[in-house]
Amino acid sequence: MSVNPVPFARRAAATATKLSPDRRRHRRVPLTLLGRFMRANKLEYPCKLNDISVGGASLMSPVTLSPKERVIAYFDHIGGIEGTVARLFEGGFAIQLVATAHKREKLAAQLTWLINRHELPSIEERRHDRIATPPRSMPLKLDDKLTIDCRIVDFSLSGAAIETNARPQLGTEVLLGKLRARVVRYHDTGLGLQFLDVQQPEALRRYFG
Repeated sequence: MSVNPVPFARRAAATATKLSPDRRRHRRVPLTLLGRFMRANKLEYPCKLNDISVGGASLMSPVTLSPKERVIAYFDHIGGIEGTVARLFEGGFAIQLVATAHKREKLAAQLTWLINRHELPSIEERRHDRIATPPRSMPLKLDDKLTIDCRIVDFSLSGAAIETNARPQLGTEVLLGKLRARVVRYHDTGLGLQFLDVQQPEALRRYFG
């Protein structure tokens, strides 16, 4: 019994397409960030991020790496990402990220914020007037294990400026006293925070007064 080679070839091609590594499970988003990466031999090199998803990233590099090589890269606003070299191309390489589910969720939130950050109000276009406050310290909770003291510079219904040496990643959610906020900018002596909840004017004045 003979087999028609045409349908068989079509089925084989379709199967190969489904298995192709180029059909990524996670959508890559273009994002240009400068950073550094470290190879397994502990040597560090500069790099530039081309695009990224919660599953992988594409980087420009001045050195040639080997397939399946393990690297750790660091970028402003994202922090550290770890992965193995999945593909080489001229001038760079792509990595498949190695991360826990929690790390992937955090990265997804950071990427969402970075992509939409142009919609945040700029320093000159704040929605509410800032109110200077007498010097006052307040606890700033950065995560479940770390709480530090900061100094309130000024505040409004939508956010506050604080003095602190801490530099959490932009987009990080923090707790200023009992107020939920997000880090939206850096300034010379600290951070600009955007409140996540609507605040009542009088209650806010009493809180910071």
